[in-house]
Amino acid sequence: MVPPAGRRTRRIPARRPTMKDIARRAGVSESAVSFALNDRPGVSEATRDRVRRVAEQLGWRADSAARALSGEGAGTVGLVLARRAHTYGVDSFVLELISGIQQVLADYQLGLLFQMVEDIDAECATYRRWWAERRVDGVLVVDPRKADPRPELLDELGLPAVVIGSTPERPGTEATLNPALSTIHADDAAAMARVVTHLYELGHRRILHISGLADLVHTERRIHSLARESERLGLSDVRSVATDYSSAEGAAATQQALDGDCVPTAIIYDNDVMAAAGLALATSRGLSVPRDLSIVAWEDSLICRMVHPWLTALARDTVALGKSAAEELTALIESGPARNVEVPLPELILRESTAPPLVRSAAP
Repeated sequence: MVPPAGRRTRRIPARRPTMKDIARRAGVSESAVSFALNDRPGVSEATRDRVRRVAEQLGWRADSAARALSGEGAGTVGLVLARRAHTYGVDSFVLELISGIQQVLADYQLGLLFQMVEDIDAECATYRRWWAERRVDGVLVVDPRKADPRPELLDELGLPAVVIGSTPERPGTEATLNPALSTIHADDAAAMARVVTHLYELGHRRILHISGLADLVHTERRIHSLARESERLGLSDVRSVATDYSSAEGAAATQQALDGDCVPTAIIYDNDVMAAAGLALATSRGLSVPRDLSIVAWEDSLICRMVHPWLTALARDTVALGKSAAEELTALIESGPARNVEVPLPELILRESTAPPLVRSAAP
């Protein structure tokens, strides 16, 4: 039966493997499987090895059977961050996001299982392990990628999920990629257009965007928006440079730009940490901010008000974003409908780090 237009049906979760499945695949009895997986005597080493190989192939984990018999949920939701640990540093976005998530989970008496991994493959492996072990009832997903394997995997596993950030656009389809996946996001393109308009109205014509990771959907949308706005305004000396969000790469990209032939009069940084590092690098070279260089940070935070001058920044309520994401996930876990939720556009907070560019007189 085809569901009515506009309604999505929830995919039936994949069935978790049992000892009976392992026994059937390995060609042994269930008791032999129990002996082999629990390291008890009674089976040969060859049988033990064969049973363990089959169990690994099927994705079985030791505690999955007990949880299945109890019929209880895990009482926990998961969050995996797939970036190198050093790139987070004092990243206020992650801390505030988790704070908001935790406030809601505490009300529902749910735990948060948090893990950091090196890459997306490791993140996907973590989801498979959590599913097999019944560790979580749902997951929160951050940093949507342009070619992202996670929505399809979570659909296959039947794990409810909320993606924090815009998902890749697919012509002719809804933004939500499966009926057990919600998204919550801001309009990154409109936010970038707001920043560029501000700098243009101040008189800046050479603008550099020091972005985050190039394969993130929101990075792509910010870059495309910058290019569109530059074309609309007739700006030719505007470009983006990708980094890993760290202060080290933010400073390095700033130094390279200031040493180049076409020195920018304004730089937009994709987070507060890089903006502060760029400010320190510029002032160490004897430049005055904002007289010689204007700076805008994408994420407003305490850091933006602990440096001199204070940084112009895009401000959003990240704690509220985390709370909204957790509310959406608890609704999905309780069989609610998947939704696409757009949060308010970040507000551009004008401070001392942006001003009209210095007009230098020509040499006599």
